[in-house]
Amino acid sequence: MAEILIVDDDIMLAEMLTGYLQRAGHRAASAATLATGLDMAAGGHYEVIFLDVQMPDGNGLAALPRFAEVVSGPEIIIMTGSGDPDGAEKAIQSGAWSYLEKPHVLRDLLLPLTRALQYREERKKISHIPVALKRDAIIGRSPALLQCLDQLATAAASEASVLLTGETGTGKELFARAIHDNSNRADRAFVVVDCASLPETLIESTLFGHIKGAFTHADRTTSGLIKTAHGGTLFLDEVGELPERVQKTFLRVLQEHRFRPVGATREEHSDFRLVAATNRDLDWLASRGLFRSDLLYRLRSLTLHLPPLRERKEDIRPLARHFLNRLCDRARIDSKGIADELFESLLIHDWPGNVRELQQTMEQVFANGIHLPTVFAYHLPDHIRVRMAVAALKEPSPVIAFRGPTMQNGPLPTWKDFRTEQEQFYLRYLHGITCGDIKEMCRLSGLSRARLYQLLSLHRIGPARHLPD
Repeated sequence: MAEILIVDDDIMLAEMLTGYLQRAGHRAASAATLATGLDMAAGGHYEVIFLDVQMPDGNGLAALPRFAEVVSGPEIIIMTGSGDPDGAEKAIQSGAWSYLEKPHVLRDLLLPLTRALQYREERKKISHIPVALKRDAIIGRSPALLQCLDQLATAAASEASVLLTGETGTGKELFARAIHDNSNRADRAFVVVDCASLPETLIESTLFGHIKGAFTHADRTTSGLIKTAHGGTLFLDEVGELPERVQKTFLRVLQEHRFRPVGATREEHSDFRLVAATNRDLDWLASRGLFRSDLLYRLRSLTLHLPPLRERKEDIRPLARHFLNRLCDRARIDSKGIADELFESLLIHDWPGNVRELQQTMEQVFANGIHLPTVFAYHLPDHIRVRMAVAALKEPSPVIAFRGPTMQNGPLPTWKDFRTEQEQFYLRYLHGITCGDIKEMCRLSGLSRARLYQLLSLHRIGPARHLPD
């Protein structure tokens, strides 16, 4: 018997599904809105959630990650009124167990439900096995990052080739190293090849090595990086920059694990595991003949996409603290405090350069505030401070008629009491005009999500609506 939640605004269908599932021996409940469904999922222990796409208060696909994050970690089966290939792709990529069309949901739900419950039972049997993932350099606990770490663990346990994708600065080399460090090859070499920085005339000799006299200035025999990676991991960074003729040669190396050094007559063998990374759309390049599709298939036996920092802003605070502490340790000085306003500025910035830009920003913050025990938003680079100031000027704000102090018929309140009263009034007004939408409250107030939650809890205002970002 399983706990099942149906989130659908079609009351008649929800009642039919509830009755059907109850007759099958399960406990079933339903919700007619996403907000109600999220509240029920957060407070319950549902194992499976049937989630409609078109809901009166939002899109079910957009809310899917929120449902997946609740404590019970339910399997989610998407329901929709009509087949939509794009919707099906998005659902599966977002972690949905299955995708059903409403006209056939009663007919088709039993098989995916049974398999989802079977999967959960089997997963429970192995959940007690400890997995000590080495991830010291990968900072953060956001849902998006934790999902990547799950995929990292899967990749580390395999010998399959891995393709890491994501924008510049998202940490692809860090993840490549973590895959190696958590694999059976951890005690062997991790060899990095930056395909973007190698001159085309030298890339073959760099990869495959060469014998003495193979070309001008080849005054000695040299082993290539593929040979160096024997027994370990070969990391091809920016693999999309490989010249076409090298792509063809490397495809055979990847298939046979044999190669011929430049100028040699005999082939050599190398037992390497390949991890590649790119910030380019290799499918787009392959469709235009700019990258070999057969090589692409071999590269991505497993694919791991790293989200940009703007999609995992929960990690900005621990990342900033990590970078600052590391700088303090390197300079052999005491750890510094970080003012709340600096954190709030970091959360507002969109970070086009991702984690790498945040790291460089904290290096400048550290340099600007090196003689102070606490760093402030004032220590941020000028271009970020200017952008914050301009954004604040352009941001429309609601007009709030603040109340005067409640002291006409009594003694003058203390400053602390007056400030608390006005803060509470502001927050209640903000909560009212946004209907408790946390994202909109943050936008209007300029507060970080963490600080807003802290203030709402302090003044006992809520509950708030946790809408999808």
